Amino acid sequence: MNVVQKKSEEILQTAFELNASDIHFVPRKEDMLIELRINQHLYDLTTLPTSFSERIISHFKFRAGMDIGDKRKPQDGALDVRIKAQRVHLRFSTLPTKYSESFVIRLLPQAMDTQMSDLSIFSDATARLLTFLNLESGLLLFSGPTGSGKTTTMYTLLNAAKKRFNSRIVTLEDPIEKSTEDFLQMEVNEKAELTYDAGFKAILRHDPDIIMVGEIRDQETARIAVRASLTGHLVFSTIHASNSAQTIQRLLELGMSRFDLKETLVGVVAQRLINIHHPIEEGDAHHQKYVSKIPLKSIKRTAIFEILTGLPLHDMLQAESKQPRAYKRLEDYYRQALTLGYVAENESDQLGVSSHVYS
Repeated sequence: MNVVQKKSEEILQTAFELNASDIHFVPRKEDMLIELRINQHLYDLTTLPTSFSERIISHFKFRAGMDIGDKRKPQDGALDVRIKAQRVHLRFSTLPTKYSESFVIRLLPQAMDTQMSDLSIFSDATARLLTFLNLESGLLLFSGPTGSGKTTTMYTLLNAAKKRFNSRIVTLEDPIEKSTEDFLQMEVNEKAELTYDAGFKAILRHDPDIIMVGEIRDQETARIAVRASLTGHLVFSTIHASNSAQTIQRLLELGMSRFDLKETLVGVVAQRLINIHHPIEEGDAHHQKYVSKIPLKSIKRTAIFEILTGLPLHDMLQAESKQPRAYKRLEDYYRQALTLGYVAENESDQLGVSSHVYS
């Protein structure tokens, strides 16, 4: 193994051990800064000479089948690797910059070992999530910003459906987030004319119990998700929105009618990940030699859920602008976590949303 391969693997392993979601190669005038994104924050890992860093980037690009000679335009690629005996899917993105090529690696561990009880410290929320599996049809949406854990929650709930009811689950994704043999997974491929619409029509002929549409990004995918639930199937999907109320507003902006949403939408699950305090475990301390500023006491994360369903959801879908019936919101769970001592009082609000959203 040459020095470039060795350093590449060392960076990947360190990022994996520290639960980093991304590795950033940041070009600077004199060198290249390597950063890790952990719990939505960037931390310095190391600096490397520019020429050496460019060789590492070329090494990754070559393995992913990207064009190592073209540094003038953005590129993307993907690669599956094993780190500490676990399968990890890597996604690569490059950008031409003033000094050199910027490179970002997204790490997507493929292990599907998250249990429902692991999702949150609030068991009442996870119990409510499980009740959705008793439905035979309808649209269930998971909302939140990038990195809020939507995909993990959705896959964990789908795994529970597979184990409990042996449901036939078919997914349509762009791209596939987590590879598993428990579901039938289909990836959108525009070059092969496998669009969302074509894939959806094929899925309906395949006798599914649950359909998962990876993400509602535009009017087409929103229409497909609603159509799928109108055919008598239980449909899961994700959407970018700050909370449950804004999820409904987003669907309306995408051209969905209130009538169709009343007929199909069974629940909106808005979520965030928050840092909670726990003792430093044996073995954590050695990571400090890599990243000295990571707050290890807060490195454990848990989800909080805002679940809009039933009568509050019905109220929200009415055309009249009236206050919906009360339901437990993100800020309520956050305050509960604060009261129980899971979150320090002197920490800034981790939800990333201002209070006026809930007014």
